[in-house]
Amino acid sequence: MYLIDPAGHSRRAFLRRTGQLAMAGTALPFAINLAAMGEAAAQAAPSDDYKALVCVFLFGGNDYANTVVNYDTASYAKYSTIRGSIALAQDKLTELRPTLPLAGGRQYALDSKMAKLATLFDEGKMAVQLNVGPLIKPLTRAQFNGPNRKDFPIPPKLFSHNDQQSIWQSSSPEGSVIGWGGNIGDIALEQNPTASSLFTCISVSGNTVFLSGDEALQYQVGTGGAVRIKGVSGATGNIYNSATVKAALQQLAQQPRSHTLENEYNKVTKRAVDAEGKITDAIQSDDLAANFPTGNYLASQLKMVARLIRGRTALGLKRQVFFVSMGGFDLHDDIDTRQPVLMAALSEAMAAFQRQMEAFQIADKVTAFTASDFGRTLSSNGNGADHGWGSHHFVVGGAVKGKAFYGTPPPVSVTNTSADDDQWHVGQGRLLPTTSVDQYAATLARWFGVSDERLNGILPNLKNFGMTAPSGIVYPRDIGFMK
Repeated sequence: MYLIDPAGHSRRAFLRRTGQLAMAGTALPFAINLAAMGEAAAQAAPSDDYKALVCVFLFGGNDYANTVVNYDTASYAKYSTIRGSIALAQDKLTELRPTLPLAGGRQYALDSKMAKLATLFDEGKMAVQLNVGPLIKPLTRAQFNGPNRKDFPIPPKLFSHNDQQSIWQSSSPEGSVIGWGGNIGDIALEQNPTASSLFTCISVSGNTVFLSGDEALQYQVGTGGAVRIKGVSGATGNIYNSATVKAALQQLAQQPRSHTLENEYNKVTKRAVDAEGKITDAIQSDDLAANFPTGNYLASQLKMVARLIRGRTALGLKRQVFFVSMGGFDLHDDIDTRQPVLMAALSEAMAAFQRQMEAFQIADKVTAFTASDFGRTLSSNGNGADHGWGSHHFVVGGAVKGKAFYGTPPPVSVTNTSADDDQWHVGQGRLLPTTSVDQYAATLARWFGVSDERLNGILPNLKNFGMTAPSGIVYPRDIGFMK
């Protein structure tokens, strides 16, 4: 099998987690996320040495063609003809003007509703990664269509939501237990103090394989803060209107027990209660300098990430990985009306987060990036688009080499023919990626502080890149969008 084997990370880690889940039972369903944290040895780091990665996952498969829109005259004409009624009007687009113009006169634009992200691009604080997606090794359309899958393997279960979400986050299809964000967290544990290592990987969007490592497991919070165990944590609220009953339950849930399983269960409960207290103290109030829009769930998540980052000093943290998300991108219908609303929300949320990092004066230490199941077809199915493969994504932060496009601009086409200028489509305008997720992730990980020697262990397909393929496309291990 050419995909990552979970055993390659640590079968012992998997067994340890499942054993803890059995002990935790169902009363504290999130307790397992705490059980295997906090055992790594901390190493000293400079007091100002902090970095954070923030994954913004767009669930449903974001439509690449109406996100980063072909804008030069020739490309826009093809785009408009192919997309028909779902094409965005050219006079409603904001052109992105990179410092170095693209070859062949290619130009791209954003929907005018994404004005705040366009401003970040102009300020050099955002880069656009073109045509990125899961790849095992460099691949052309002829190889994709050919019979020799042993020499030219493709990611399994293409165009499947659950599987492609998992492959983006972990290099393996649905059922994977290890994500590359969590493996970056494993390395980050070496720099975070043992007492706070629990907060190395934090999700504000529920359970995600992205943040699950061999040692580092996700700590989940909500947009309002840490999750409390009802009746056990928190200073307010009695049980059955009785403070005595609450105190008794707290004692039963946390005191040492003679039975091994009971004792381990209570240790996990106590750890959860202690963690809730630490997080609550660290995040303080929700008064922030940036204007996070209300009624925008992604903005609420990123606001909580900002509050957690503000509390990094109180927790003594040097490295953190965060996960937030928004849904609604599976637009088989009404893409022309619903996609702009989603893009506006994304733009406003990510821009507000960047402005808050600037207000904290740590914009160069925090990098946010988008990811999604897959792109969508360039051709319309009527008033929507179907599942695709490659897509365009954004990287935002003060350490980003912004006002630039990275990767290979794909031709505007929907064919699957032998035409030389159409080797990067596999039908209906589905992009065959010219940049792999492993390259994208490796570039972020290197900036975060992961050494070249450790990258292959985090990103199992990275070893297949770092060269110029026979097609002429360069597949560097580091794409170069980070300073």
